[in-house]
Amino acid sequence: MTLPDGEYAATVDRIVDGETAVLLIEDDDAVIEQVTRPVEELPADCEAGSVLEVTVADGELVEITPRPDETAGRRERIAEKLDRLSRRLDDE
Repeated sequence: MTLPDGEYAATVDRIVDGETAVLLIEDDDAVIEQVTRPVEELPADCEAGSVLEVTVADGELVEITPRPDETAGRRERIAEKLDRLSRRLDDE
């Protein structure tokens, strides 16, 4: 991993074979790195789409913290967008 030390938002992109989580590390809402971690290293109840805060020190992920409010907010925004798209298609 080539990230500078600091705190970043991360999204669980997917979980592969129930064992490996693929995390998309973000800075200013842009994905800047993709990393994998064993599912056991994630906080309980994490799933695809969960938003986390990760701390990087000396090029390593040293802390992973859930951000349930951000996860809920993103899911709500996505649902609203899908609803608007669905209504547009119904109008055509």
